[in-house]
Amino acid sequence: MCYAMLALALDLIWGYCGILSLGHAAFFSLGGYAMGMYLMRQIGSRGVYGDPVLPDFMVFLNWKALPWFWYGFNHFLFALVMMVVVPGLLALLFGWLAFRSRVTGVYFSIITQAMTYALMIAFFRNDTGFGGNNGFTDFKDILGFDLRSDSTRVGLLVVTAIALAASYIACRAIVNSRAGRVLRAIRDAESRTRFLGYPVESFKLWVFVFSAIIAGIAGALYVPQVGIINPGEMSPLNSIEVVIWVAVGGRGTLFGAATGAVLVNYAKTYLTSAIPDVWLYALGLLFVLVTVFLPRGVVGLIPNRSKK
Repeated sequence: MCYAMLALALDLIWGYCGILSLGHAAFFSLGGYAMGMYLMRQIGSRGVYGDPVLPDFMVFLNWKALPWFWYGFNHFLFALVMMVVVPGLLALLFGWLAFRSRVTGVYFSIITQAMTYALMIAFFRNDTGFGGNNGFTDFKDILGFDLRSDSTRVGLLVVTAIALAASYIACRAIVNSRAGRVLRAIRDAESRTRFLGYPVESFKLWVFVFSAIIAGIAGALYVPQVGIINPGEMSPLNSIEVVIWVAVGGRGTLFGAATGAVLVNYAKTYLTSAIPDVWLYALGLLFVLVTVFLPRGVVGLIPNRSKK
């Protein structure tokens, strides 16, 4: 369901506005790191080294004091705000620079991929204060509830389901609104839309930021359930996989994007266990077959389903 939220976020900008981002793994990971920082601060004196202030990995790396950007993450409300603000601010800054320079098409895709790769390299460094290549793990509690208990896992599942439903409703409301019609006009004829007097760059910027926020929330919900976050989540390959989810499910359908995320990841889980050497070839073949024979994705097979 977290991956379905990430697929919704990408479909909103790619399927409805024509913005192909290959960097959404960065926003997903930043939301995850914000949650991970909160969870690490909850370990406290139960950590391996018994230090109530510094996370265990900082003690191991001989850090003498808590970095300034870690302050506040012992409070859930602060962490909750950062899960939204950090991905949103990055998207705002990056999008403002890119869209005001009218970077579009494949060039935009390339620079988003470069952004993700640069962040991944930075987070791999031990001196940045984010756990290096190991990242964060060994979480204990969230809001005082034991993460290993079944009741907590069920609670997180329910919260994730609610977040997915809310994300879908919000995205559907946007694409069915007048702003959504402008987004589709930008996708189909950007120059003409600009000529008609619409502030194209502003529309693209706000929908890009909103999409990044959804991706960040998805990452924040993902981390306590899988129990780890590391720079590998920022791999450009992960962003490319999200594009495949959306293409397989049905670009520009929202429901199809979420469905594609579930189907592809189910296939990944099965194939990487049964025949792991075949998975990447199967993924590439799937993308080619869908592009050639199912341009509207899996949901295009459903009769009388309109493409909004």
